[in-house]
Amino acid sequence: MKKLLLLSAFVFLTSFSAEQDVYLCDTKGGKKYHFDKECRGLSNCKGEIIKVTLKEAKDKGKTICGYED
Repeated sequence: MKKLLLLSAFVFLTSFSAEQDVYLCDTKGGKKYHFDKECRGLSNCKGEIIKVTLKEAKDKGKTICGYED
């Protein structure tokens, strides 16, 4: 059972790899990244919605959107 839990945790954590694409609102005030381009957290974006890797988003100091947490 313990091995199954560890394996499940590993699969879950690696599913969010640094190569996964995420979306950002390309403005100075944009602080979050979004897995879904249609996320309601992006609905007020006044700039362009851009696609970057998860690693790029984190390197820019972005954190996950509260709607997708």
